Amino acid sequence: MRRLLLALPLLWLPSGAMAQDREETPSTCLAIAERAGVRYASLDAPYRLAARERAEVRITYVHHATYLIESGEGVRVATDYAGFAGEGRVPDVVTMNKAHSTHYTEFPDPGIGTVLRGWNPAGGPAKHNVTVGDVLIRNVPTDINRFGTFEADGNSIFIFEVAGLCIGHLGHLHHRLTEDDYAAIGRLDVLMVPVDGSWTMSQKGMGEIAARLHSSVVLPMHRFRTPIERFLEQIPDFAVDRRAEDSLTLSARTLPKVPTVILLSGV
Repeated sequence: MRRLLLALPLLWLPSGAMAQDREETPSTCLAIAERAGVRYASLDAPYRLAARERAEVRITYVHHATYLIESGEGVRVATDYAGFAGEGRVPDVVTMNKAHSTHYTEFPDPGIGTVLRGWNPAGGPAKHNVTVGDVLIRNVPTDINRFGTFEADGNSIFIFEVAGLCIGHLGHLHHRLTEDDYAAIGRLDVLMVPVDGSWTMSQKGMGEIAARLHSSVVLPMHRFRTPIERFLEQIPDFAVDRRAEDSLTLSARTLPKVPTVILLSGV
């Protein structure tokens, strides 16, 4: 069983500036983890929670497994960044996973202030818990089968806490999640899930995760030529919203009333 990640001191990492220690902000997305014998609770003051709930976040599908998350304060975060994050200025933060070269780059733009790798080059699990502006970013390590070689802790599920929302990106997930994994993830209002059904885990397995997390919004990615209907069949109780745009804006107050798969343009 995986052990839950320990919270690390948070860092404020503006682009081009030195890191400075900040008071740690506890996660508002972590649920009660009875099996692990740990209880998580938010210590945020009510006025801070209310401010987050009034905020909005914009999410744009870029390509493959890259989504661009833009916070109310203008922080730009690109997921599974391989060197391209769409139009506009360079992201403030990028996350990367290393299963394939389409999910990371060895040469990130030097203008990116915070680069978070989903693996630990020194060995062992990667451990991230950092704050950039109004975005808290943490990770839950998972294992990968990279070119036929098993590698423990080679992937990370990244979780972005912004605007009162909990947004999770499964990365290049290769296996079912344990109870400890679910406890470490906590609540996810928005789930970014690979649906190729071949290079990552099966569509049935991904559907089980989506159903278990019961996220208000599911954003497919990493699809290749696989018919999206094969994934949708795995979660028949979810509504489906097909969009002509590649972006959507969400807030804690405007989440769908029923769990919904939103298909942005280009997915």
